[in-house]
Amino acid sequence: MNPDIMRERRNATFDVEKLTHILDGGPEKTKRRRKIESMVLSDPDLKEEDPSFLSRSENYDQGVKKSAQIILKLREYGIADPEEIYYFKNIVKGNRHESMRLHFTMFLPTLYGQCDPQQSRKWIPLAESFQAVGTYAQTEMGHGTHLRGMETTATYDPATQEFVLNSPTVSSMKWWPGGLGKTSNHAIVLAQLYTQGNFHGLHAFIVPIRDMDTHVPLPGIVVGDIGPKFGFSEVDNGFLKLENVRIPRDNMLMKYAKVEPDGTYLKPPSAKLTYGTMVFVRSVIVGEAAFALSKSCTIAIRYSSVRHQSEIRPGDPEPQILDYQTQQYKLFPLLAMAYAFTFVSQYMRQTYRRISGDINQGDFSELPELHALSAGLKAFTTWATNSAIEVCRMSCGGHGYSCSSALPDIYVNFTPTCTYEGENTVMMLQTARFLVKSYRQAKAGQQLSGIVSYLNEPKHGQLLAARPTVVDINDLASLVEVYKLRAATLVELAAKSIQQELQLRKSQEDAWNNSAVDLVRATDAHCHYVVVKIFTDKLGEVGDTSIHSVMSTLALLYALNGIKNNSGDFLQAGLLNVPQVLQVSVRVKELLSQLRPNAVALVDAFDHRDKTLNSVLGRYDGNVYENLFAWARRSPLNSTEVHESFHKYLKPLQAKL
Repeated sequence: MNPDIMRERRNATFDVEKLTHILDGGPEKTKRRRKIESMVLSDPDLKEEDPSFLSRSENYDQGVKKSAQIILKLREYGIADPEEIYYFKNIVKGNRHESMRLHFTMFLPTLYGQCDPQQSRKWIPLAESFQAVGTYAQTEMGHGTHLRGMETTATYDPATQEFVLNSPTVSSMKWWPGGLGKTSNHAIVLAQLYTQGNFHGLHAFIVPIRDMDTHVPLPGIVVGDIGPKFGFSEVDNGFLKLENVRIPRDNMLMKYAKVEPDGTYLKPPSAKLTYGTMVFVRSVIVGEAAFALSKSCTIAIRYSSVRHQSEIRPGDPEPQILDYQTQQYKLFPLLAMAYAFTFVSQYMRQTYRRISGDINQGDFSELPELHALSAGLKAFTTWATNSAIEVCRMSCGGHGYSCSSALPDIYVNFTPTCTYEGENTVMMLQTARFLVKSYRQAKAGQQLSGIVSYLNEPKHGQLLAARPTVVDINDLASLVEVYKLRAATLVELAAKSIQQELQLRKSQEDAWNNSAVDLVRATDAHCHYVVVKIFTDKLGEVGDTSIHSVMSTLALLYALNGIKNNSGDFLQAGLLNVPQVLQVSVRVKELLSQLRPNAVALVDAFDHRDKTLNSVLGRYDGNVYENLFAWARRSPLNSTEVHESFHKYLKPLQAKL
C-alpha cells in the first residue's frame, strides 16, 4: 500500500463503511452488492482481455460474448432482482457497455409497458428467452428528438390486416440504435401511423428484422452497422431501411392506442404514454451520471494523493498535488456534485416507481411532471458530468490522457448521454414548457402540487420586494430557499418574455423561439433547485454525527459553488448582494480546506473496486508507477523488439540515403 494513501485514510474523521451503507441504501444492500461483486471477480469465465488493445471487430466480439455470459451467469447464480442485476452488470462491464444493452433497457421495458395482455403472452416469453433479441429504433438520420418530424411510415391495410412500413427518404432511415447493426433480430420501430386516410402520429411497432434461426436480414430489410464512433466500440449502433415491410396488425403495441381490424383508430388516454420507455431510460441516465462522476472523482482524487509535484516553498519536498488549493478547487466541488447526483438518482428511481404504479392503476395525473422532471434532470446531470469527467482527466496531468487512467474511456462512453434519449437543449425546453404551463396555472389561481409547488405563491412579486437583505450562507435551509426563489424568478422572466413577444404580434412559435435562451436558463435553475433540495433533505436521514458533518460540508460546497458559478442570476434577482457573493467565494475556499482530510475517504465510500474502475491511476493501493509500466508493457506494439515497419519502410529509407 502506498504510504501517502495509507496516511490519507488514517486522517479520515468518519466511518467510511457507514457512509457506503448510506450510498447503497443500507448495510444489507452493501453486503449483497459486495457478494455479487465477489462472484464476478472469482469467476474465471468472466476474465477478459484489456479492451484498450483490441480492434473494433474484436471489441464487438468481446462485447457480445460478455452480454451472453452475463445472461448465463445471472441464471447460474439465480440473480433476478433488478438492483442486483444492475450490480452484477456494472462489475462485469467495467467502463464499457453491453452489446445487448438496449434489449434490456428499452426493448423489454417497452414490451412490459405497452403490450396488451394478448401481446404480452406472445412477445415477453420470446424476449425473455432471447429468441427475440431486440432494440429500440426511434432516431432517424434526419431527425432525433423532434418526434413529430420522424418520416418512417406505418400504413394500415385493412384488406390483409397488416401494417406496411416504409423509409420513404434517405433521411428517414433509422440511425444510431445500439444493437441494431448486427446483434438484434427484432426492433421496436417508432413510425408515423396512417389508417383510413388519416394521420395519427408516432406509434410503436414490433418489427422482425432478421430470421430467428439464420440471423439473415428479412425481405425488405436493409440493416447494418454505422461504423466507428467516438466511443462505444463494443456496440453495433446501426441503420435500418424499411422497404414495404408488412407486419401483422397485432404487431402494433396496443395497451393504450389501438387500430381495430377495420382500421378504426382508438387514441390513448395520454399521448405521453407512448414515450414511457424514454422516461424510464432518462431516469436511469441520471443514475449513470452519478456513477460515472463518482468513478472519475475516485480516480482523480486517489491519484492526486499519491502524485507529488513541484514545491510550495523552495527547498521543501514535493507536496501531494492534492495539497494545492487549485487542485482542490477543481476536484472537491465535483466530489460534492457526485454525492448530490447519487442522491438525486435515488430520488428519481423512487419517483419513477411511485408514479409508474399510479399509471398502472389508471392514474395519469403525475405523468406530465415525471416526463418534465426526467427530461430536465437528464440534461442537467449529463451536461455537468460530461464537463466534470474532462476536468478530472486534466487534473491527472499527462497520465490522465493515457487509456490506463480509464478516464478517456469513461469520457467517450458517457458523452453520448448528452444527445441520446433526447438532445439536452431540447430536453431543457421540454421541461420549460411544463414550467411555463405550471406558472400560468398558478397565476390563474390553480393550486399546484409536487416539485413545482413553489410556483404557487401568488405573492411572488411581494416576496421579491420583501426579501431579507442578509442570507445566512452557512445555513442550507436558507440556501434552498434562495435557490427556490431563483428558479421562480427565472421561470417568471421566461414566461414574461413569451408574453412580451406575443404582444409584439409574434406567433406562439416565434415567441417561444425568441425566448428559448431564457427558457433553458429557467429549467437549469429549476433543476439546480431540485438537486440542492434533495441533497439537503437527505441530510435529515443521517443519524451518525461525523457522517452528517462531512456530508453537510459537501452539501454546502455544492450549493455555494453553484451560487458562485451563477452569481449573476442571484444578483440580478436581488437575492444576494455583492458583498454576500464575495463572501460565498471566500467560504468555498474555506470548505475546500475542511474537506481536504476526508477527500480520499469520501471517494473510498463509493466502494468502486479496482476491477470496475480498471484504472492504474485510481488503484486502491495507490501503487501507480510500477503498474503503469506493467500496463504499457502489455501493448501489442511491444510483442516484438523490432516492429516489421522498420524492415518495410525505415531500413530501405536508410539505404537510399
